[in-house]
Amino acid sequence: MKALVTGSSSGIGKDIARELAKRGYDLVLVARNEEQLKKLAKELKEKNKIEVETIAMDLSKIENCKELHKKVQNVDILVNNAGFGDCGNFTKTSLDKEISMINTNIVAYHILMKLYLIDMKAKGSGKILNVASIAGFMPGPLMSTYYATKAYIVRISESIREELKKEKSNVQISILCPGPVSTNFNKVANVKFHMREANSMQVAKYAVKKMEQGKFYIVPGIDVKLAKIGAKLTPTPLISKITYMVQKRKIER
Repeated sequence: MKALVTGSSSGIGKDIARELAKRGYDLVLVARNEEQLKKLAKELKEKNKIEVETIAMDLSKIENCKELHKKVQNVDILVNNAGFGDCGNFTKTSLDKEISMINTNIVAYHILMKLYLIDMKAKGSGKILNVASIAGFMPGPLMSTYYATKAYIVRISESIREELKKEKSNVQISILCPGPVSTNFNKVANVKFHMREANSMQVAKYAVKKMEQGKFYIVPGIDVKLAKIGAKLTPTPLISKITYMVQKRKIER
């Protein structure tokens, strides 16, 4: 059995790779940081006696995503995890950074999901885990682009799930929707979270366990589960006001 994990050089992706390795999956690790990938591969090989391939690649480039699919075949689990965020007023944040974010958080997910889903449906088995966020269920002023990218992942995953159901397919899709997690994401996004941050390894363990159980919405933590329910029940204008205040506090800390 083989799993492909993007964004696996740090954070949740790295810990999901560790968790899959414990379960005996051979791994293909993809990220831009080649040094960190090789370090992780050495760790996982020694601890778990599995095969690990590393591919240093920038998935914000469309052709790289297509090349990755050509290069890595017979994947049983795809973990779409590569991504980053940014914080600030929409008119003041970097356009180049936002375009790169859209390409990484949406376009790369879309391409890899589509290409590997075709393969999985053809062989009648496989799992896709899209790492989204609780942000995907609500508007996100001062992090507008990031929240929008995660909303895309939530909605397209929900739609594909229904298609697979109607086809009675054995292929499974899941979305991981954590709240703030203690990872390098915060540094890249230029924020400090006021809300309690979850432990990355605990989130990864929960995610892999629930994915293997066939769970679609994977929401770690009671506080995040309550936030998801609140986002569904609360009027959008009020959610926007609350989110704005929360994000503003991040910037000011």
